Amino acid sequence: MIYSMNLLLWGPTLDESFFPTLEEIRNIGFGGVEVPISSTNPQFYRSWADRLDELGLKRQADVICGPDHNLISSDAAMRKATLEHLHRSVDCAVALGATHLMGPYHSALGVFTGQPATADEWKWGVESIQILAEYAQQQGIRLGLEYLNRFEMYLTSCGEELARFVDDVNHPNCQIMFDTFHANIEEKNIGDTIRQLGDRITFVQLSENDRSTPGKGNVAWDSVFQGLRDINYQGWLSIEAFSTKLSVANIWRKMFDSEEQLMRDGLGFIQSNWEKQPVSSFVSNGHTA
Repeated sequence: MIYSMNLLLWGPTLDESFFPTLEEIRNIGFGGVEVPISSTNPQFYRSWADRLDELGLKRQADVICGPDHNLISSDAAMRKATLEHLHRSVDCAVALGATHLMGPYHSALGVFTGQPATADEWKWGVESIQILAEYAQQQGIRLGLEYLNRFEMYLTSCGEELARFVDDVNHPNCQIMFDTFHANIEEKNIGDTIRQLGDRITFVQLSENDRSTPGKGNVAWDSVFQGLRDINYQGWLSIEAFSTKLSVANIWRKMFDSEEQLMRDGLGFIQSNWEKQPVSSFVSNGHTA
């Protein structure tokens, strides 16, 4: 089990001035970090890889697509350009020394048509991710697709929809990154959703309902941790918390004392809750680890 921090807590764009914070993350007790791919120049991430290696921190990569990059656009030229953008993001993940590229990049964040996804949009998304999954596999990178809530994305906004999408992609290198923030909004029972997704889940982001310190809000954490125990999840558990430094998250009030306190409290909460969950006798239905 690796506990990690998502660096988006400090904003969307990070440079080498952030390196001292990486040391603080390591000293608090985290074994890894999630690094946002904000530049598609692989060279930029090689210095990050060197610093992370020095600190003994493992790392994974996250990327999102906005209005200018949309795999389900009706514009074939945009779909082609977006796939090229995501190929470069895979190259950046390689340069970073990551093994996963994760995020809701199967469509565009905050782009809506006012209608449910069409059959064509679904097909364009599936076909593009099939191509990306094959390229990423050749580079040693696993895809972890994420669903977002109904206010941020319409192609997939719940576990059932994303499971169907990943099953349609039908590539061993395409799996699911599960985020408790979105599940808290969209799912009737988070634990049941985790059990239904089973071994499709390759990474877990633990995020409170208000994006602040895990354990300080109303996410059904016992259900989350028991669901993960039930599928014998053995991957990373990563804190994803946001602040006013990330404008796209629309957070305009401070909800924690400091990043350091959030990390210490969040890590302690996760460790104690993960360790207290009993090993389950849950029986696999074909999609559990």
